[in-house]
Amino acid sequence: MAQNGRMADAQKTDHSDAPTEAAAGNRSTTPGSTTFRDFIASGWADRTDIVPPARPEASFAAARREAISALHPDETLVIPAGDRKQRSNDTDYPFRAHSAFSWLTGWGSDSEPGAVLVLEPRAEGGHDATLYFRERAGRDSDEFYANSEIGEFWIGARPSLAQVAGDLGIATRGIADFDRIRQSADASTRVVREASGDLLKTSDEELDDAFARDLSELRLVKDSFEVEQMRLAVAATARGFDDVIRDLPKISAHQRGERIVEGVFNTRARVDGNAVGYDTIAASGPHACILHWTTNDGPVVPGDLMLLDAGVEVDTLYTADITRTLPISGTFSPVQRDIYEAVREAADAAFAIVRPGIRFREIHATAMTAIAQRTAEWGLLPVSAEEALEADNQQHRRYMVHGTSHHLGIDVHDCAQARREMYLDGIVEEGMVFTIEPGLYFQPDDLTVPESFRGIGVRIEDDILVTNDGAENLSAGIPRTADDVEAWIARLS
Repeated sequence: MAQNGRMADAQKTDHSDAPTEAAAGNRSTTPGSTTFRDFIASGWADRTDIVPPARPEASFAAARREAISALHPDETLVIPAGDRKQRSNDTDYPFRAHSAFSWLTGWGSDSEPGAVLVLEPRAEGGHDATLYFRERAGRDSDEFYANSEIGEFWIGARPSLAQVAGDLGIATRGIADFDRIRQSADASTRVVREASGDLLKTSDEELDDAFARDLSELRLVKDSFEVEQMRLAVAATARGFDDVIRDLPKISAHQRGERIVEGVFNTRARVDGNAVGYDTIAASGPHACILHWTTNDGPVVPGDLMLLDAGVEVDTLYTADITRTLPISGTFSPVQRDIYEAVREAADAAFAIVRPGIRFREIHATAMTAIAQRTAEWGLLPVSAEEALEADNQQHRRYMVHGTSHHLGIDVHDCAQARREMYLDGIVEEGMVFTIEPGLYFQPDDLTVPESFRGIGVRIEDDILVTNDGAENLSAGIPRTADDVEAWIARLS
C-alpha cells in the first residue's frame, strides 16, 4: 500500500475544513454506516497530551523573526510551509517545508503540510508571530480513519496546537482561523510567493520579491545553531562516503553500480538524517564529465574514477554538499593523479585566501588562476595562462564551466535570492558557510586534450566556515589528497 497522502482506500469526509482528496470512490471500501462510525469512535484510551519544552532552535528562530520584523516594520508577513506536491496520479513526493518557513519557525522534517507562519505588526512596534496549521482529527470525527491526508490511521499521530506552541515557542491557531488573514490582505501584506500557491494573493509582486530577497540575505551569515547543524550534516555525509567505499566490490560487480552507490548513500542519509539534501551524483568514468549526472545508471569499472557528489540533510533540514573523486581500483593512474592533484591545488589556493573582508568572487578567481596555469602547462590552451585569464578570453573555462563556490545551509544553494552585490560581489563575513569546488572535466570527444585525458572528470568539494580571522574546512576530515584517498580506500575496502 502506498504510504502517501493522496493514495488512500478512503472517502472524502463531509467536514468543511477537510482537504480535498484525489478521487478514490471507485475503490473505496471504508464503511459509512452509523453503526460503524459509532463503534470506531468508541473504546479508545484517554490521551494525555504532554506539552514539550521548547526545542533548542526555538530561541534562534525567534531571533530570526525579530530580524525580518525589523526590515518590514509595518507589514503583515506571511510565510507558508507549502503543500504536498503530486508525484503521479494520487501519490505525492515526501513533504519538505519551504526553507524560509523552517528557518523562521525551527520546524524541520516534522513540520506539517499547509502550515503558515504569520507575523502581524504591533502598534508599539515589532510583530506578533502566530503559526496556523490544521488541527489533528479527533476520534469524535471520521477524519481520523477516513481522511488519508491528516487521519492518524493513515499518517500516524499528529501534534496538537498546544504541543506545537510549546515545542516551537510560537502561538498557534487552527488553519481555519487563517481566513481572517486572507480576507484582510492588502498592499501592506507580504507573502513568500514560491511557497504560497493560491493561498494568498497580494497586490505588489515586486515588494513580495523584496521580502524573499531579505529572507535570503539574512541567511548569508549563520548563527551558532546553524553552524552546529552543518557540522552534523558533514559528519553524517562522511559516514555515507565510508559506506560507499566499503561496498565498492559489490558496486563494481553490478552493471548499474552507480545506482548502488546512490542507494548506499541514501540509506545513510535516511538513517542519520532526514534525506539527501539534493539528488546524489554518482558519476563513474566519462559520466564524471557531466556536471549534474543524476541518472546514475552506469557501471563502476575498476581503472576508472568515480565522482561522488552527495550530502546528508539532517532533520533540521540543513545539508552538507561534498564531492570526492575516487579511483575505483584503489589507486590513481599517473594521468588521473596529475589531474586530481591539479584540482586539489586549485581548491587549496582558494581556501588559503578565505577570511573576513575579501570579496566572495575572489575565491573563484583564485581557483581559476590555478586552473589556467595547469591547463596552460599541459599545452591545452592556445594562449598563455595570463592571456586566458583576461575577461575577453577565458579559454581555460572550457574544462571547468561552473563556479567555484556557493552559499550552503538550509538549502544546498542557499541564499539564492540575495542580490548580486550581497552574494557574488559581497564581502565575506565571519559565520558564512559556502563550498569550494573546483574541477576539471575532459569530455570523451574533446580533441583539444590528449587521448589519455579524455573521459576523466575530477571535482573536489568542501564545506567552508568563515572564522574571525580565516576559515575552517568543515569537511577536512574526509580524505582529500591523492595519497590520502588511496589510503582511505585501502583501509575500508
